[in-house]
Amino acid sequence: MTKETAHETERMVITRVFDAPRELVWRAWTDPKYVMQWWGPKGFTAPHCEIDFRVGGKFLFCMRSADGWEGWNAGEYYEIVPYEKIVSSMYFSDAQGNKVDAAAYGLEDEGGEEGRDVVLFEDLGNGQTKLTFMGNETMRSAIESGQLEGWKETLEKVAGVVAELGQAK
Repeated sequence: MTKETAHETERMVITRVFDAPRELVWRAWTDPKYVMQWWGPKGFTAPHCEIDFRVGGKFLFCMRSADGWEGWNAGEYYEIVPYEKIVSSMYFSDAQGNKVDAAAYGLEDEGGEEGRDVVLFEDLGNGQTKLTFMGNETMRSAIESGQLEGWKETLEKVAGVVAELGQAK
């Protein structure tokens, strides 16, 4: 009998507190022109972003590394509670949004076939918002694959976009 540690079974969860109202954080997360500024970890750009932001709608994102490698992700929205919660799937795709095996990108599949990502937006008062991202892979898998570090870097980029939005008000 093997004993599993919490990291082997717990879902990846990352939180970030932004010094901005919830509406700004929501806009940065859901508007394609802002998503293109933060999608992907440090050193990546996002040359393509399509979002049909409604329940049943789909999205298609591309991230590009400095050396020109491109990774595509697509997914579908299952639940949207404005300014509070987004539940969606996410999977590796081609440029047309067709699902591809993670191996096509030289990666192991971290998420389950029916896994859902959940993003929560919590108004903390005093102009602060807590964003909680719950990925569909385990924490152990996220650490081993680099997903955890990638999401931390991505959320740092989100913070930059949110700060710019706050200054534009």
